[in-house]
Amino acid sequence: MNQNLAFADYAVFIIYFIVVSVYGYTVYRKRKQDEHDAKAYFLAEGNLTWWAIGASLIASNISAEQFIGMSGEGFFLGIAVAAYEWLAAVALIIVAVWFIPVYLKNKIYTMPQFLKTRYNESTALIMAVFWLFLYVFVNLTSILYLGAVAINGLAGGEYLHVIMLGLAIFALFISLGGMKVVAYTDVIQVAVLIIGGLVTSYIALTTVGQYFGVGENAIAGFKVLMKEAPEHFKMIIPKPTAASSQLEIDKYLTFPGLLSYAAGIWIINLNYWGCNQYITQRALGADLQTARTGILFAGMLKLLMPLIVMLPGIAAYVLYTNGHLPQLVGGKDGAYSAVLTFLPTGLKGLSVAALTAAIVASLAGKVNSISTIYTLDVHKKYIQKDAGEKQQVNIGRLAVFVAMLLAVLFTWNDILGIGGVGGFTYIQKYTGFISPGVFAMFFLGMFWKRTTGSAAIVGVILGFLLSVLFNEYAPALFGNDTLLYTAYPNGKGAFEIPFHICMGLSFLFTMIAMILISFAGPKVNPKAFETEPGMFKVKPQTTVLIVITMLIIIALYVKFW
Repeated sequence: MNQNLAFADYAVFIIYFIVVSVYGYTVYRKRKQDEHDAKAYFLAEGNLTWWAIGASLIASNISAEQFIGMSGEGFFLGIAVAAYEWLAAVALIIVAVWFIPVYLKNKIYTMPQFLKTRYNESTALIMAVFWLFLYVFVNLTSILYLGAVAINGLAGGEYLHVIMLGLAIFALFISLGGMKVVAYTDVIQVAVLIIGGLVTSYIALTTVGQYFGVGENAIAGFKVLMKEAPEHFKMIIPKPTAASSQLEIDKYLTFPGLLSYAAGIWIINLNYWGCNQYITQRALGADLQTARTGILFAGMLKLLMPLIVMLPGIAAYVLYTNGHLPQLVGGKDGAYSAVLTFLPTGLKGLSVAALTAAIVASLAGKVNSISTIYTLDVHKKYIQKDAGEKQQVNIGRLAVFVAMLLAVLFTWNDILGIGGVGGFTYIQKYTGFISPGVFAMFFLGMFWKRTTGSAAIVGVILGFLLSVLFNEYAPALFGNDTLLYTAYPNGKGAFEIPFHICMGLSFLFTMIAMILISFAGPKVNPKAFETEPGMFKVKPQTTVLIVITMLIIIALYVKFW
């Protein structure tokens, strides 16, 4: 195994960098000549094709926490973690059919604008400030840190801060050009990350085949994985018993079997794909059919992601447990980087380019959304109400720079402790505390006309408080002798409730509270969104895409149930 990058690897990476930079500058020059208003800068209004929307959605989603974190969960849990990806495709279908028509019909461009239009200005401001803090101090920092650590490990382990700065500057270069530049460069980024990711998975499988004497054959290598780690190819983690080992308990706490499918994983996906600025922003400037097709295209690409980000983790597990991978730096999160060391010269550079593409695309997408929310929902409304189109664009660019600078400063010495808990866990933990309340607020706001602004404010606050209660205090208060029957010893004398179940309980009680408060309010809500006949109907070609996606998901679950 060659740990470091060779000249050919750097050459491949430099070519990737030049292609993305030149193409991004070309798109920027064309955009600058043809479009002059703020909405064109922030939303690329009406100018994104379905394939650009779909590719940009995936590019913004797949980042360091996916490559590194989900590969680590593949090492630890196995294929069960693919539920995040495969059910995301179902969530994207739901968003395309039912969520996007509501946004487009009511001319919604940002998530705080949705809350202001549907509820009140207080709710919109609270959530705008929250999202800005979340995107800067959780999303940007974790992506930047994990990405720099992964690439640094391959580059020799001495360039962490240089790589961190390089990633930040590269992302700034792309994002300062506006949404159109971000979206169209994302097409190249997605092509690179998919090709590089598939190459990494192929090499991982052939390496397994080689070490186990079945030849350098990817299919034979996959059969070895299924034979050597059969427990890693089950979608459902069994519920522990009194005789279960601590490892079995830890796996269940991470992904609690069928109960994950009762609420938690749906809340994660529907909130992420349907109520998230840096995701929905790609589709908000398009017409309905283009937006729907792009979202469904992203759903089909999502089906590939376990093959790219999870399979290398399972291969690393089999190699590690059989002594063919003597070192795994950083625990399970080191699985993907460990697999990359098996790649030959040149292909290793392609895989690093794929990882960089995922990191940079996500960074650019997130800072663009930070810029959009700050400029349109905070600065324009509360600081400089008379800001013109050019001023808004300049403010947006300044917001991009400040957001990235803050992320670099807070990541420089791992101030937030990202490296201590693992990137995937870090993001899920801190976004999951607010997801139940936010999703309840959006869901009821869209589909129940009687939901009131008071119920929305109570919902988002109560959802957070309930998440804290169930995650941090309920185990200590009640132990495992209550209706919280899924709590199991964590080996330290305390009890822990699986994260997905905490989310489900928080969502349930938040929904009940919001419904009761709304019933106590007026029967006719003047701020309810209006619908029209046929608003949620889909065209035949859209139906075909939905059916194909669902059949593939059903087949995958039947295979690995």
